[in-house]
Amino acid sequence: MHTDVANCPLCHRSEPAWVLAEAGWMDDATAAKLHSANPWWSKQRGACPACVQQALLTILLERGERVLGRVVQDVWPFDTESAFGALPTPLRMRADPRFTGAGVTIAVIDAAFFPHDDLVRPVNRIRAWVDASDEAATVRHFTDEVIPCWPGSADRTPAQWHGLMTSAMLAGNGWRSHGLYRGLAPDASLVLLQVQGTDGRIGSTRLLRALQWIVAFHETLEIGVVNVSLGVGLDAPEHSAQIDAVIAELVAADVSVVVASGNDGERTLAAPATAPMAITVGGLDDGNTFDVASREIWHSNYGEASDGRAKPELVAPSIWIVAPIIPGSALESEAWALFERRGAGDIRAEERIAALRLVTPHYQHVEGTSFASPIVCGVVACVREAHPTLAAHSIRPLLEGACDFVSGATMERQGAGAIDAGRAVASALALAGGFAPAPRSPNEAHSIAEDFFLHDARARTVHVVGSWDGWRTPGLMASRESSGLWRASVSAVMSGVHQYKFLLNESQWIADPCNSERTSDGRGGWNSVRYVTP
Repeated sequence: MHTDVANCPLCHRSEPAWVLAEAGWMDDATAAKLHSANPWWSKQRGACPACVQQALLTILLERGERVLGRVVQDVWPFDTESAFGALPTPLRMRADPRFTGAGVTIAVIDAAFFPHDDLVRPVNRIRAWVDASDEAATVRHFTDEVIPCWPGSADRTPAQWHGLMTSAMLAGNGWRSHGLYRGLAPDASLVLLQVQGTDGRIGSTRLLRALQWIVAFHETLEIGVVNVSLGVGLDAPEHSAQIDAVIAELVAADVSVVVASGNDGERTLAAPATAPMAITVGGLDDGNTFDVASREIWHSNYGEASDGRAKPELVAPSIWIVAPIIPGSALESEAWALFERRGAGDIRAEERIAALRLVTPHYQHVEGTSFASPIVCGVVACVREAHPTLAAHSIRPLLEGACDFVSGATMERQGAGAIDAGRAVASALALAGGFAPAPRSPNEAHSIAEDFFLHDARARTVHVVGSWDGWRTPGLMASRESSGLWRASVSAVMSGVHQYKFLLNESQWIADPCNSERTSDGRGGWNSVRYVTP
């Protein structure tokens, strides 16, 4: 099936014909953007995902900067007016594209799981599945060459939906969205621990058992990070202290543990969010835009750990998040029918699409700290990739130092503030290289003489290209100073607002990971911004 291959009429990239035909679902605004650049083209001719995504993201970035709190995006099929669209997570989190969690194994504890294409194609990244709901844990191990299965993996239950959402938000590669809706750690490996029993319950006993299993086998499976998007009632009072102790044992063994704070907006926390050594994550509503001033704290829980430590430590987006639908489920079948009706011009399908929060036949919008926690867990995986020997107890202060305080919200609701993924990785690279540049405020004015720093031990050449000279290439040549630290300098820059990017190895463009002040580059990406005074 679907073996015919054709060339994209825009970029001439070879793609399966059915992939090119998906452009027929494109909205009028995105089609107009492509047509304006290619007057001879029409959406009936089809287009590859890369071409359509570039046009779509250009629109989204433009709208996201101009219109606060409004709809910004849907993905494949492309509809920028969808009421439940959301920006791709790496773009939204200002992630450094050089780091994707490669070489890191993450354990995810949740009710149940589904082996989704975003996790198992083109190669399987699920290393093991564990049923920790019974006293004698059931374990299945998998190689990267198989499509994994386990007892109940094909049942398509609501419990699997939650576990799929968290694992894909963390480490999905966006296979069913042609790479657009991927997590922050799409190259990480996974160990999935199921804790919901046949009685439909989770409980502290089962959560504790899953954590203890990780303690026993984290070295064997090289687990470096744990995500827990569950809150549990204490069916045995002693379990709270035991959960705290096991999490402390994991952190002492250099395993970072990230947990969700809960969704009730109350000053109350349940285990494991109360564990002192866990990184507890609260929720953020960023308005689905890139404007820092539009951020508000979401109605997530807050309070104190068992030792009196304030929780959460930080916040991350918990709304406007896109995650996969279980393939073959009743929801996916209805989604396909709805999008076909809409494609045929049936406007009555729109109301149901909105009610189900669908963004494509494969993805839907979700919200909750269950999904904020995996975002931070993905940041931790990228930090560990950037600095493999960084101790787990050092990661929490590093993350806190890469946060921006949310204006108008109390500290007890947000901790250090909203995490910036790029800055967290930049800090890890700086520590790995023995260099710790002082943090700069995004709106800080700089002098005419400008220095630019980038940490990249693998780069062969680094240039800085900017608006001060009309984006002339090759730009400023950076010199390698020590341990992967590159430095470039420019003088006599006119005062005002200037944009710039790094060019690595004369082929890869990236925004400055240390600078959270950014603006659209007009091509679906970012330019970094500096404010220069005389």
